[in-house]
This record gives sequence, structure tokens and C-alpha cells, in this order.
Amino acid sequence: MTEQTTSSPPPPPLDPKERLKLPAQTLPKQDARERVRNWREVSLPLSEEVARLEAARCLKCKGAHCTQACPLHNDIASALTLLEAGDFIGAANKFRETSLMPEICGRLCPQELQCEGHCGVGKKGVPVPVGRLEAFVADYQRQREGFPLPPTPTPTGQRVAVVGSGPAGLVVAEQLAKCGHSVVVYDFWPLPGGILRYGIPSFKLNKAIVDEKIAFLKKLGVRFICNTTVGDRVTVDDLFAAGFEAVFLGHGAGQPVQMGVPGEDLKNIYGATEFLVRCNLTPEELPASMREPIDVGKRVVVVGGGDTAMDCVRTALRMGAPDVYCVYRRSEAEMPGSHKEKRNSDEEGVQFTYLTAPVAFTSNREGRVKSAICQRMELGEPDDSGRRRPVPIPGSEFEIEVDTVVLALGYRADKLLQTTTPGLEANKWGLLTIDAETGQTSRPGVFAGGDNVRGPDLVVDAVVDAKRAAAAIDEYLRRKGLGET
Repeated sequence: MTEQTTSSPPPPPLDPKERLKLPAQTLPKQDARERVRNWREVSLPLSEEVARLEAARCLKCKGAHCTQACPLHNDIASALTLLEAGDFIGAANKFRETSLMPEICGRLCPQELQCEGHCGVGKKGVPVPVGRLEAFVADYQRQREGFPLPPTPTPTGQRVAVVGSGPAGLVVAEQLAKCGHSVVVYDFWPLPGGILRYGIPSFKLNKAIVDEKIAFLKKLGVRFICNTTVGDRVTVDDLFAAGFEAVFLGHGAGQPVQMGVPGEDLKNIYGATEFLVRCNLTPEELPASMREPIDVGKRVVVVGGGDTAMDCVRTALRMGAPDVYCVYRRSEAEMPGSHKEKRNSDEEGVQFTYLTAPVAFTSNREGRVKSAICQRMELGEPDDSGRRRPVPIPGSEFEIEVDTVVLALGYRADKLLQTTTPGLEANKWGLLTIDAETGQTSRPGVFAGGDNVRGPDLVVDAVVDAKRAAAAIDEYLRRKGLGET
């Protein structure tokens, strides 16, 4: 039985017609002119009153379309019923029944394509802001009680190595620690958190939440070993030789896609990850090779149209660049990222140049990028993604003067682990081959999930993979303990 977390009496029950008449509340966020001068989260905390009023707009649809559209199948209607009644802790626990990261997924999921995009209220008006409400109740609980500690499990004596401390690795570590297994997480970066720390800017995810999550996992007994590249200094075979009985690979897909155009290697042309981490984090949080501050200058061009590109343009503004351009080879309608992030970028003053692609970069005498030579594009037939293919327009070249260029063209899998782990199969793109039901790779005792299996994808999808793999690893270890493997 959950504790009622506010003294306000629950509102009287409403029928669906009455709920549809309830007005959508204005959800607070920083003014665009103010937020480009700081790194704080754009969305401001909801008040208890606003959160309850928004939860009251949920129709409790019989089809539970929002739940079906959620990759984790969160019981959204039940959680919002508890929230509406003022039981914020109960609502948080309802989300935690299916999600180990509601405070993170509530901030980062593209809800307009998932739960909110299938909200019954949204068919006639503004959908219920499920993501903001999920983050609200999770934050409420975390700030008052911390992450809820489970009963102390009986130690199994079995050890698991987790490679990568991003969303997939953290979820696997948490679930297996709760099962009583000893878990050690290895990561390339100086601090744990993976993409949550080293890929997501602070204006979308307060890093204090990541720190608190890591501290919680340490309470569960999870150990973290950073500054370590598994597949290089330590191999998967080394981990088994050290006594680990299972390995989970959650190292993501971190190799940046290159353009392959002249001048791409000039000074002040950066890949998205390097640009984001060097601008968003302190030198102490970075490898020694990335600690020198970036001088972005006055004019920054970001090439790409996804969420990472939006992170980069908004970061460039916060670094003080007065003119920031997003150059994208398709039209706005084909942009693959979140509508919310595009809207935030528009509000903050990013200038968009569509149907345009750089074909070369020129330099000044010091070897620093001076301009981007661009070409206009037009849309042809759809490609494999279903979007219309950009086709160059002959003779349409023009030049943009720049001080800094960021290439946010996407990521590919790193093939290091594949090449240094005998028997580990991958497809032609370097993505690991797994059993879809268990996450088991072709190598016995080695499981995988997240971007190194899917390619660059959503945080919530990595969580789904990790939950499935953790359950399979637990079963594998228990069978192994009984001599069945």
C-alpha cells in the first residue's frame, strides 16, 4: 500500500466527457532568451497542482493505446490515476514496475511519436503530457526518498561483466544486482553514465540525475571500472579468464559517420560526440585528449537533421556563437528527430538551411576551416528509409563562411569487439547478431543489447533490450549453477 503524498483530497471521479472539457495547462519552461545563456534543463518542474490537473485529463481509454505505443508498456493510465489522486509516490512506483529509468525516459523519449502520439485526448486537442508527468512523479520520489532500494537479495556467488555504462549497461547491472549476482561495469570514459553523461546535453538531462543513479547502483553492490576499453586492453576472453561467468555487451554504436569530402579533417571541424562532450562537461570528466576548450567563434554550421544535430546547434548557441546554422540535405518534413527538439531549436534562434549539403571545406592559413562549399539538393524517389532521396542540383554551389563545423551525420558500430572476440558474429554493418528473445550472441555466455545491436536508437529501446537480456542472463547463470549449461 503506497503512502498518500499530498494532503489535498482527491478530486471527484470524472467521466470521459467531463475530462475532455478540462483545459490543458501551460507547462513551464525557460524563456528562450534566458536559457541560451545557461546549461540548466529547458523544462521547468511542474507544480503539484498542474501535474494533478494534467493527469485528470487522461481518459483511461479501454484500448490503452498509450501503453501499447510505449516500448516498455508502462501502465500509464494507472500511474496517472494515482497521480490525479495525489499519490505521487504510488504513481512513481507504478512507472517503476516496468521502467528502471522513468526520470530519464520521461525527459528523453520522443513521446509525440509514442505514448502522447497515441493519446485519446490528442485526437481532439492537446495530448496528456505523459513524459512530463512521468518525470514529475519520478523526481518527486527521488528527491524525497531516493531511488527505492529493493530487499537485499541472497548472493549467488556468480559474477557478470557489463561492457558499457549507458542505458543498456546500467539496466542490466541493476537487474542482475537485484538478483544477487556480483556485477562489474567497464567503460571507456573517465566516469560512468555512457551516452547519458557523454552524449545528452545538460539542458535536456541534468547530470545530477545520472550521478544519483550511479550512486544508487553502487549501493546495490555494482562496481564501476572506467578508462577501460574492452576489446583493446581487456578482451572478452580476459573477462572470462578473470572469473566472470557471463558478459553483457552494451557498448553502443559510437563511431561517427564521415562525409568523405575534401577538407573534412581541417581544424575546428568536429564530430558530434567530441563537440558535445568538450562543450558540455568539465575537463575533469574528459579524457586528457579532449580537455582543451573549444573556441566556436561567431558562426557555427552543424551538418545533419536528427536529435544529435539539434543537441549540437543548441550547444553552439550556449557556447556564445551568435550565428548558428543547421544544414540539412532534405526538407524539414524528412527530418528524423523529435519535433520537440526542433521546436526548441527554432525558439532559440537556430537558422535552418534545407535541401543543402556541403561538398567541400576550405581553410585559412592556419589550417582552420574558413568556409563550407555547399550544393543545393532536390528530392527524388524514396530510399530504403522511406524518405525521398536528396539529389544534387548541378551548378547550384555556394559558399558559407564558418568558424566551426560540427558533423552530426549519425553513428556506426565499432567493430573492435567483434574483431577481438573469437566466435562473436555480426552483420555487415558491424551490429552484433543476437537471439531476439534473450539477447544471447553467437558466443556462449555473451549477451548484448542496445545500439550495438540495433544501430543508433532510442534510450527506451536500449532499456527494453537490457531488461530482456538481464532476465536471460539470470536464467543462464542459475542453470549454470545447477550444471545445466
